[in-house]
Amino acid sequence: MRTAYHEALEATRLDVVRLGALAADAIRVSVEALDRRDSSAGARVVAGDDVIDDLRRKIEAACIELIWRQQPVAGELREIAAMLEIATDLERVGDYAVDIAKNAIKLADVPLRPQKVEVDRIAGAAHALLLDAMRAYTERDNALADITIERDDEVDALYKRSIKLLQQEMQEDAEMVRAGTRYLFVLAALERVGDRANNIAWHTKDMIGPN
Repeated sequence: MRTAYHEALEATRLDVVRLGALAADAIRVSVEALDRRDSSAGARVVAGDDVIDDLRRKIEAACIELIWRQQPVAGELREIAAMLEIATDLERVGDYAVDIAKNAIKLADVPLRPQKVEVDRIAGAAHALLLDAMRAYTERDNALADITIERDDEVDALYKRSIKLLQQEMQEDAEMVRAGTRYLFVLAALERVGDRANNIAWHTKDMIGPN
């Protein structure tokens, strides 16, 4: 009975890791779609969100079953709780990727694009933060979780800088308002990816528990 339970626990853990990979890839592709004016790539991100949603629901159902099937010990319960929380955060990351992809599609044929907005920098920082948060979870690395939490300030700083530059450019050129407004949504989504990565790092620390 306990062997089967631990096998089910490990299978669910692997699903969480897979969900993290899907969400991170969705962010990467959505930003590339924006940079390259690639509406087909943006459409793939939108269509792929169903896979992320379905996997999150699978993880949630598995966690609930793990709880009622056999009373988990303290460490197992912390891990199950972390998986539930992390799966929710990763689903939201997938939603942010969809938001970016939809804006990429709408901007594909817009000739004027903001030049000063550092979307690539904040996207790279947020994406790296998400990857490190998931690596901390996968490897149960408390130190890496701490580093990830500290680096969220970097994403926040880039977000504030980019917003300021974008607003300045929109004020200077009225023709930039349409594209600039879309970029405001993109920047907000990327900042929230950093927040979700921060959450995942905290859930990982809770899962690991006291040393």
